[in-house]
Amino acid sequence: MTTVSSTSISTTLTTPTTLPGPIPAAHGPQPGMRLRELVFGAACAAAVRAAARLGVADALGEAPATAAELAAALQCEQQPLQRLLRALACYGIFTETDDGTFVHTEMSRLLREDDPHSLRYIALWCTEPWTWQVWPRLDDAVRSGGSVFQDVYGKGFFDHLHQDAHESAHVFNRAMTTSSMQSALDVADLLDLTGVSVVADIGGGQGHVLASLLEKHPTVRGVLLDLPGVVAKADPRLREDGRLAERAAMVPGDCRQAIPVEADMYIIKNILEWDDESTRRTLANVVAAARPGARVVVIENLVDDSPSMKFTTAMDLMLLLNVGGAKHTKHSLCTRIEDAGLVIGEIRPVNAYLHAFECTVPG
Repeated sequence: MTTVSSTSISTTLTTPTTLPGPIPAAHGPQPGMRLRELVFGAACAAAVRAAARLGVADALGEAPATAAELAAALQCEQQPLQRLLRALACYGIFTETDDGTFVHTEMSRLLREDDPHSLRYIALWCTEPWTWQVWPRLDDAVRSGGSVFQDVYGKGFFDHLHQDAHESAHVFNRAMTTSSMQSALDVADLLDLTGVSVVADIGGGQGHVLASLLEKHPTVRGVLLDLPGVVAKADPRLREDGRLAERAAMVPGDCRQAIPVEADMYIIKNILEWDDESTRRTLANVVAAARPGARVVVIENLVDDSPSMKFTTAMDLMLLLNVGGAKHTKHSLCTRIEDAGLVIGEIRPVNAYLHAFECTVPG
């Protein structure tokens, strides 16, 4: 693909004359216009998805580019592309310069495939075709308190994903890998492994957190426990012939059934968001497996006490729709941890959207 450059443009929204007079721009749009913008949120999400699928951010290089140049590189029509860029520019994704060319912004760079903090696959995942079918049923989910996915697709979320929506499953896997790899470094920077000889990543997916910890602490050994099909595709650093293989063990299993692992520290990250029974069994199994004094670090998104509540509450509603799950408040998570018999110590932010609950197994 030819590399050119792109940007975006800001548009002025007109307020109906029946509303009160204009207020200073510094105060933002009036409530009526803000609500109009919110109910058109699907247009914003669709615009981000379109830009990601077209590869607009990848086509735009460091030099400014016209819509015509970008359209030629992307093999699409100039005018619709310019309209797409104009819409995205309203949200700070691309910028249009005074001479009508487009340039990158900090957010538009995150849609590039090669950006180290790329959110391209996460943007695609959150706007996959199934999402457009279930979001309009949110009122039904609120009434019933459960997932609507079965009603819409005739089968459960993961069954549909892996049996009927292979491209969506691929996007899901790429998005989860991206998210896990990016947060793994934050977790490794946060955790103090003084006195830890063995760390276990419970339900740890491909083991990106574990690999990051082992790389940072060369005397520590690690164990990754997850479903057989998951650990079979673990981070290459942990697998046979990987550079961390000698210090890493793979244990296939279901943490809701049993945790046959003895360690000094157990990490439980983003797996307590399904149903209460699964959460209860997982925490109980950790307590049963751990020796007195062992550390248990629970890492989760919170829907309160977080600088990213718009993001986490949106994820919470998506969980309700697709699997009937829920993100936790600080209180709800503390309650479940304490009910399992763990003693909660310090609670610290990992980054803008994750919190770590430092716990110990009582003697």
